[in-house]
Amino acid sequence: MNRKMAVLLFVGACASASAQVAMLTRDQLVKYTEAWKGERFPDGRPKVSDKLMKKMDGLSAEEVWAVLPGEGYRNQYEGNFQVLHPEKKLIGRAFTVQFMPTRPDMKGPNEADAKAKGLRDNSNQRALDMLQEGDVIVADIFGKIEGGTLVGDNLATWIYAVTHRGMVVDGAIRDLDGIFPINMGAYFRGVHPTPISPEVMITGINVPIRIGQATVLPGDVVFGDREGVYFVPPHLVEKVLDKADETHIHDDWTQDKFIHETSKYKSSDIYGSPRDPKLKAEYADYLKKKLDELHAKEGKK
Repeated sequence: MNRKMAVLLFVGACASASAQVAMLTRDQLVKYTEAWKGERFPDGRPKVSDKLMKKMDGLSAEEVWAVLPGEGYRNQYEGNFQVLHPEKKLIGRAFTVQFMPTRPDMKGPNEADAKAKGLRDNSNQRALDMLQEGDVIVADIFGKIEGGTLVGDNLATWIYAVTHRGMVVDGAIRDLDGIFPINMGAYFRGVHPTPISPEVMITGINVPIRIGQATVLPGDVVFGDREGVYFVPPHLVEKVLDKADETHIHDDWTQDKFIHETSKYKSSDIYGSPRDPKLKAEYADYLKKKLDELHAKEGKK
């Protein structure tokens, strides 16, 4: 059996009527993300293209912010993480996992159901075994540090080997010295030597979760830089990128003026929206020229 088939069978098993771990059905995922008109995974999760995600590598958190609040998405950013490699961006499709403090009357049936399906009793690995290339595992472990460690160096190696991306953990990791050499993006609240505790249970896979002040849906594009993490709704990715193109062009024009024409203008004459009609016209021509060049290069009309 190949890996893709195994994943599909596992998803089907988890979504069965007897399963205790919550999962959205395909119809529910499509309903919650109906603004996305592109490709989807078999379970309904939006599949933003690798090409678009690669282009996002040139963005900053501020450029993502420039679009999302204006579209009504004001709860998509979270900071205050420890960042494994601040110089490395983390960009991928959100695979969400929800943990809660253990409650015996819920965990018991959950584990019994897993055992009947031949699955391991180590709930974090049940989620990890479903990951695919391009995924970023986004785990809500309710900020728990001791005993809230999603992975150590061995399972972190697994995550990177499968996804070639990384992880966002509202909780902790362990074996930091072993994880650091892995060339992966990782955001986490803390580090602790304990393994994940029996007092933590998995309650949802690919369901809406909360990461700090952000609401995350499966298939959101995770955008992490040295400041923090944005969770971008799939249908807004192209709009973010288009706006960022304009921002880059505006910044290039502004900085060139600052460097070469400081004797002619004040910063307030140039920065933002130029007040002088001649400068406005000059920038409008510059913007059109650069956008036309960019669109020609990308094959856009």
